[in-house]
Amino acid sequence: MTALVQTAAKSTVLPFVAAMVLGLGIVTIAGHVQASALHDAAHDVRHATGFPCH
Repeated sequence: MTALVQTAAKSTVLPFVAAMVLGLGIVTIAGHVQASALHDAAHDVRHATGFPCH
């Protein structure tokens, strides 16, 4: 039973750590990029997904 609990704990920690690393990476990159480049990228994504932006 102990091995099952340890496996369950490991399987919940890994996705959490991966999400934290990905999130911090996105925030760090977005914080250092120029505003116009970030705006242009978001604008292009809006057009690609069919979301009206203007």
